[in-house]
Amino acid sequence: MNYKSLQNVRGIVQLPHGNGKKVRVLVIAKADKHAEAREAGADFVGSEDMIEKIQKEKWTDFDATVATPDMMKEVGKLGPILGRKGLMPKPKAGTVTNDIAGAVKSLKSGQMEYRPDKTGVVHLGIGKISFDQAKLLDNLKALYQTIMRDKPSDAKGEYVKSLFVSPTMGPGIRINTKSLS
Repeated sequence: MNYKSLQNVRGIVQLPHGNGKKVRVLVIAKADKHAEAREAGADFVGSEDMIEKIQKEKWTDFDATVATPDMMKEVGKLGPILGRKGLMPKPKAGTVTNDIAGAVKSLKSGQMEYRPDKTGVVHLGIGKISFDQAKLLDNLKALYQTIMRDKPSDAKGEYVKSLFVSPTMGPGIRINTKSLS
């Protein structure tokens, strides 16, 4: 059995209280979807004009990209620019869709993509120090339960070996995973 395949758990988690950061969303869609995107709270909306701006200026001043399937042929040209920064829209992440309003709202309300690094460790911001204990605990439980739900079926034994919560500058605190189930 390939140990690497067990580490390849990746997916999307919807944090109930967000992570405390303001997410700037770019929507690339045909003109008929622009009003829907602005109503949903998208920060930048466009079609060929946005694609051109990204190509010419190497503009990446946003945190997430949502695109409609009919625009993906043009958005594909942005792969070298957006792909490196993890901003390329992906169907699995729910960012290639005709439901623009739903995708923008979920990104703004705390939807995040997670994946392990090459050593199998998942790093993800689940909140800010200003969050109260209950909010942080809810976000932590949501992340843990999502990872356990998404684990590969061939994974045997203890899947999450350890779980730590740490501030940006400070010591990490080990969490008992039995209390999160």
